[in-house]
Amino acid sequence: MRKIAKHVACLVLAAASTVILTAASPAWAQAYPTAPVRILSGFPAGTTADISARVVGAKMGQILGQQFVVENRPGAASSIAGTQAARAPNDGYTLYVASAANMINAAMRTTDLPFDIMKDFAPIALMTSTPTVLAVTPELGVKSVQELTALAKQKPGAIAFGSSGVASSTHLALELYKSLAKVNIEHIPYTGSPQVVTDLLAGRLQGYFSPASTVMGQVRAGKLVGLATTDPKRGTIIPDLPTMVEAGVPNCVSVLWFGLVAPAGTPQPIIDRLAMAANEALKSDEVRTALRAQTVEAHGGTPAEFRRHMEEEHKRWNDVITNAGLKK
Repeated sequence: MRKIAKHVACLVLAAASTVILTAASPAWAQAYPTAPVRILSGFPAGTTADISARVVGAKMGQILGQQFVVENRPGAASSIAGTQAARAPNDGYTLYVASAANMINAAMRTTDLPFDIMKDFAPIALMTSTPTVLAVTPELGVKSVQELTALAKQKPGAIAFGSSGVASSTHLALELYKSLAKVNIEHIPYTGSPQVVTDLLAGRLQGYFSPASTVMGQVRAGKLVGLATTDPKRGTIIPDLPTMVEAGVPNCVSVLWFGLVAPAGTPQPIIDRLAMAANEALKSDEVRTALRAQTVEAHGGTPAEFRRHMEEEHKRWNDVITNAGLKK
């Protein structure tokens, strides 16, 4: 009898502990965060990824009552920052800016990546996107994509385009154009967009498939010439530029997007709280106005919706790379 009583007592104690933990978990989730949260970005300061993370992160900090600090770790198509984030504790205090570059990198380098963007991270929310603009120097003397294509065919290898890194979205947009238009343009990789634009303005490069926020100021000032965007259709942010498809290069589509993810295994209540804050921030007029001033469009959505977006992007870029015959 005493053994049975002891066993029953243990069961009652276990059940009571479960009830206490279950009841406490919402309070624990509501308490997060109790310290500053860092957002690792694989792109330099001043880029669209950096602008998105700082504008959205600042508002999330206001909503959650803690500072969100952006740390830039550029290089290797954002893989340096991604590796550091993937190895960080999954406690919600280290986040990572995932992007189209991660999908491209995963599709091009299937065996030697230090992390798996689809398995090593938990999606939080799609933050932003920005048009990619094909910009060239006025000295190149072309005013349309058709003229650029004709010149590149006339002078193979004589035109140099920069990118923000090997296997970055800006690099693959160039390779996609080269493959589809059948032109030979030299590719010169950099560690970020600002450095590319510096050399573009100095005449050391002739063109760049650039995030709109990086070059549109120079385009509007007449220092660079915008030829087209790589969006699937003409958008509201830059309605005066045609798409590459409209300019005569079918299937030349590359969307530059950015979202927040956390290391895999981060507790779901924390993911949900971060997603709530991100969506509230992205719906605010001040954030939308600040982003739009930088030619950046706000998005949002649930973690599940962002996961589906990432899966679709991974498949799309894998198909593009395969069909274009690019090295994998």
